[in-house]
Amino acid sequence: MIYSKIPVAQSIVALCVAKNIKHVVISPGSRNAPLTIGFTNHPEIDAYSIVDERCAAFFALGIAQQLKQPVAVVCTSGSALLNYYPAIAEAYYSDIPLVVISADRPIERIDIGDGQTIRQKNVFENHILYSANLYSELVLENEALDKKLLQKQFESRKHNEREINLALNSAIENNGPVHINVPFYEPLYAVEKNKITDPVQILPDLSQRAYSKEELQPYLNIWNSAKRKMIIVGVMAPNSVEQQYLDLLAKDPTVIIFTETTSNIHHPAFFTRIDTLIGPIEKSENANEQFEALQPDVLLTFGGMIVSKKIKSFLRNYQPKQHWHIDLKKAYNTFFCLNKHFETSVNSFFKGFLPEIISVESEYAEHWKTINEQRKKLHGVYVDQIPYSDFKAMQSIITAIPKNYNVQLGNSSTVRYAQLFNWDASQSIFCNRGTSGIDGSVSTAVGAALVKKDPTVLICGDLSFIYDSNALWNNHIPANFRIIVINNAGGGIFRILPGNKNTENFDTYFETVHDLKAKSLCEMYSFDYAIAKDSDEVNAELKEFFKLSEKPKLLEIITPRSLNDEVLLEYFSFIKS
Repeated sequence: MIYSKIPVAQSIVALCVAKNIKHVVISPGSRNAPLTIGFTNHPEIDAYSIVDERCAAFFALGIAQQLKQPVAVVCTSGSALLNYYPAIAEAYYSDIPLVVISADRPIERIDIGDGQTIRQKNVFENHILYSANLYSELVLENEALDKKLLQKQFESRKHNEREINLALNSAIENNGPVHINVPFYEPLYAVEKNKITDPVQILPDLSQRAYSKEELQPYLNIWNSAKRKMIIVGVMAPNSVEQQYLDLLAKDPTVIIFTETTSNIHHPAFFTRIDTLIGPIEKSENANEQFEALQPDVLLTFGGMIVSKKIKSFLRNYQPKQHWHIDLKKAYNTFFCLNKHFETSVNSFFKGFLPEIISVESEYAEHWKTINEQRKKLHGVYVDQIPYSDFKAMQSIITAIPKNYNVQLGNSSTVRYAQLFNWDASQSIFCNRGTSGIDGSVSTAVGAALVKKDPTVLICGDLSFIYDSNALWNNHIPANFRIIVINNAGGGIFRILPGNKNTENFDTYFETVHDLKAKSLCEMYSFDYAIAKDSDEVNAELKEFFKLSEKPKLLEIITPRSLNDEVLLEYFSFIKS
């Protein structure tokens, strides 16, 4: 086996392997050569080369999202590192363990005019769990001649080993991004056939808090006396919550459970389309009366970010007396009324809490279930009668996706349309909702597709696809990967929002109207390409789209730019009747 001759590079590789980091995404460079040599020559590491650092980081994030294990990205010094920032922010807010390892110049070379050199120390401090700033290590041929240098080198190595351990443990324990910045002296390419360092490993602490009955009792008293309880589930990985707990909650007449598409939670008694229930109330003459009837006494939330703006607006204006959140790490005061953060896993909380609840008579759940059923029927009527549009295309797409697919959603309009439909319980739904950006949707989906056994489809808008089209510039895309681009010739989300539409200023600076198509990119990156421009063509192409192929496929669906917003906005008026 070949090792870098630089001890700190050996330590980083050895500790990553010891902590079960198996996937490393490397962007080419010279300063990071010691790390590249170490990782690419290790038999337990799957290394991937991706030139664009922004794409590389989201690609790694997609792998980590699926495996729920840390994945490392490695880059050279300078601005290369800064391109990781969007994915780091996403990992920070989405609780995804991303290990960023950057090569750097020695400290005395910073701010003296050396090329490819910036201030890399603590550069991500606002969105990182841990920053390990390592010491440079000179490789001396005649070390034994100078005891002082030997002592300094020993101290440097021990410092570095501890910092590497603490950084990697933070990613493992707290599920988030960490940064290891390592300055290298030249020569960078020298190698050894034998290990010259055996770093000490500090084991991560994976213990969880469990609440006693005495600690839960005050909250049980509140819960058991309340006749209107609401549960909202945000972003969650599939199979995160044990079904027995969901079944118990579904039977409670005092509880209604709102689940978003990205929650990956399914039960026939749950409210799967939040905006379909809330949106029509906003347009009702007696909106205040209805919202007061829906207002919960207790709100319990778990999972990540919530997509629905309507539920946020409702609960900020009609606040519950109690809002509790369950999460191992954090609790956001999303509705400005957070009372309690239960710092444990959802399953651990329910294991101690649900056996102690007492059934209370209430018409709360039944009342809103009746209304929700009416909304579902009107939804079907509306979709059947609307003209060809984003809305209509989305219905065709969701109906056509086979069972057991891994679905990646782009942000902006795509994820919002997705919330208005029911999805098959066998499908796993993911979206970068930590920061809700469009910048890495394609790269994340490619990374996810690489390690997911089930086939993956990405559904995104035209701007999301074009913005991240460098994601296709790699050799790691499986043949069963699919992309559906809904091309409405601009940022269609802005037509839904308040604003002065149909002006030159709006078209140029908000909607960013264009006439670009994906065909040339597909030719360049060797994707099978198809295009559809009406409902008949969409349905016909979708029948072929998911069949086995020798190359990945992209289907571009062209929709009418100026009609999409009218169809969506009219939806909420129609289903309130």
